[in-house]
Amino acid sequence: MPRKARFLDLPFYDRYRAFEMSASRSRPKIVHSPFPAPAAVSGTASASAAGARPPVSEDAGLLHSYYGALFAAHGPQHWWPGRSRFEIIVGAILTQNTSWKNVERAISNLRLAKLLSARAIKEVRASTLAALLRPSGYFRQKTKTLKAFVAFLYSEHSGSLDRLFATPTDALRAQLLEVRGIGPETADSILLYAGRHPVFVVDAYSRRILERHGLAHPRSSYEQLRSIFESSLPRDHQLFNEFHALIVHTGKQFCRKSSPACSHCALQRFLPGQAFGQSPLAADSTR
Repeated sequence: MPRKARFLDLPFYDRYRAFEMSASRSRPKIVHSPFPAPAAVSGTASASAAGARPPVSEDAGLLHSYYGALFAAHGPQHWWPGRSRFEIIVGAILTQNTSWKNVERAISNLRLAKLLSARAIKEVRASTLAALLRPSGYFRQKTKTLKAFVAFLYSEHSGSLDRLFATPTDALRAQLLEVRGIGPETADSILLYAGRHPVFVVDAYSRRILERHGLAHPRSSYEQLRSIFESSLPRDHQLFNEFHALIVHTGKQFCRKSSPACSHCALQRFLPGQAFGQSPLAADSTR
């Protein structure tokens, strides 16, 4: 399938919501993770990036410890909300460049119009669909992306999500990236949350936390950051799902772009310089 032009995922989102959580101001206890500790591996794609502290070669369990700390502090996040796999796919596409509140409004419109199925999206007029997607922003582009995804689903997988997600992970990821408007983060969200494939979703919050903790360089690519997580953790879709949701909550509530609340964050103990009483963000609190 020839590569087509697409509009890219923007790096910053406000699309996640927490369920029955509170930002505890006390340092949490580390509890045993429900997942086994990862086996040591030799390195990651980003380990050679200048200024990065490779988590795998120095401590294969470091990110696993991050997960344990976050899970102990905040518990399960119950993400991604959706009544069906197709609804999750629609949400992954619509959440590009907008808040989750706006996505919910658009999905509500689709539900009322009985358009939350692949066949319905295939048959509806583009103009009608665009009007319903207007609350999500960039509604014309997203209309084209939804139409393109459904066309791909029917042409390559006979309209079946079962057949789609039965495709091996690497092959399916490559196919999704060929669909107009679907970039790496959207493709990985579809794979992980709708298809339960063990692919880690990297977003602005993941990047910010890795950089501030000295685990990645600002110039690291999306694939390098994804490799850090996938090489350091057991390949388990439930673990990836929960860890990503916890990272997003942490990025929104504590590791903010400006005015980070490090002293209240469950990951504070892992910050470089903490043993010496230094403020790791004193030099730059805008990343």
